[in-house]
Amino acid sequence: MNYPSVVRVEPQSEFCLRIGFDNGECRKFDVKPLFNCGRFSELRDVSVFEKVRVSFDTIEWDNGLDLDPEYLYERSEACYQTKSPDETEPAVQ
Repeated sequence: MNYPSVVRVEPQSEFCLRIGFDNGECRKFDVKPLFNCGRFSELRDVSVFEKVRVSFDTIEWDNGLDLDPEYLYERSEACYQTKSPDETEPAVQ
C-alpha cells in the first residue's frame, strides 16, 4: 500500500497536529500517547511541540524528532470543519 506524503502540518491545542496529506486529506494526530517513548517526552514542552514543520514527506521538530508518514496516516483520524449545523465537509481538499 502506498501512503500519502505530508504537505502541511499545524500544531493544535491538546498536543494534537492537523496534518495535510498530498492525497487531499486532512487528518488529526494526537501526540500525547508518544510522551512515554524516550525523547518524545520533550514534546510535553509546548514551546518545543509547536516547532513542528514539514520535512521531505513527513514532519520533524527542531529537536530532530520525526515520525514516518505511514505512522502518522495510520494513527490519525480524518478532521472535519463545520460549515453549518446541518453539513460538514473535509477541512482540506
